Amino acid sequence: MILVTGGTGLVGSHLLLNLLKAGKKVRALHRKNSDLTAVEHVFNYYTSTEEAKSLFQQIEWFEADITNVPQLNKAFKNIQYVYHCAALVSFDPADDKKLRKINIEGTANIVNLCIAFKVEKLCYVSSVAALGKSLNNREINERVMWNPEDDHSDYAISKYGAEIETWRGTQEGVPTVIVKPGVIIGPGFWKEGTGKIFSKIDKGMTYHFPKIAGFVGVKDVVDVMQTLMQAEIKNEDYILVSENISFKTIFEQTATELNKPAPKKSLKKWMLWVGWIFQKIGGFFGAKRQITKTTVHTLFQHSKYSNEKIKERLNFEFTPIKKVIAETAKFYKQDKS
Repeated sequence: MILVTGGTGLVGSHLLLNLLKAGKKVRALHRKNSDLTAVEHVFNYYTSTEEAKSLFQQIEWFEADITNVPQLNKAFKNIQYVYHCAALVSFDPADDKKLRKINIEGTANIVNLCIAFKVEKLCYVSSVAALGKSLNNREINERVMWNPEDDHSDYAISKYGAEIETWRGTQEGVPTVIVKPGVIIGPGFWKEGTGKIFSKIDKGMTYHFPKIAGFVGVKDVVDVMQTLMQAEIKNEDYILVSENISFKTIFEQTATELNKPAPKKSLKKWMLWVGWIFQKIGGFFGAKRQITKTTVHTLFQHSKYSNEKIKERLNFEFTPIKKVIAETAKFYKQDKS
């Protein structure tokens, strides 16, 4: 049986669909207040209502938090393979302890139970955020090492710490593959992550910014994950990026697909600094902060990534981002109608 953590998220829900369509027995973790209907909704994008319902009913849902070892211990019974997709994504400094607990301690728990239950293979979903910084605007590959002296977000630090725990597991007998996706685009979660790009463009977005980053479609991410788990590949990490594109281009392509005006004004660094000051003041009164000093700097720094390692290893061809945006926009309009 296969265990999937983070099954109610963007990657997890698409992964569950792929595994079930391949005839796999799947147990998926969910927290107490998780919206399980969101998963079936994702299934409906790609198959008939009847089949989506049938596949959804085949999931063995298990209520557990990855920071709760006794709960996890029960979840690992009869498990052979593990896909660890669960993570907290936040750039609010107030979430520093929560990020470390969920992303680092939670991953350590998963790794320890993989060791204890002699799991045959683990796939961990990390992030390009856990890689080192680019030098001279060169593409970052898997050999670019993390530099603790660089200015990293708390999220990046937590993902890097989680990777350390995952690599530890390989030394203790757990065959592992680590995938490091860039910015993942896919349908179903319009109020969070990149889903907010579609909802914000639809409502009217004024500003764009020039940052270049690595983007990838969610279907490519889960296809690679499955292939790596089925292959005789272990203890390797792979960057998953289709293209290095500016957010300005992403916004423009999204606007075109939604038949909406693209953002015309360029966001300036001073605007973010003003926003940071106001959010910092608001933070003293409990307001959630999205802009940090690190955010201000990184939004104007290009980050380009190489996908050569995974392309050569699996002879894999990524879906062009323009096509990913078009399909995602189609589902967004479908949900809105």
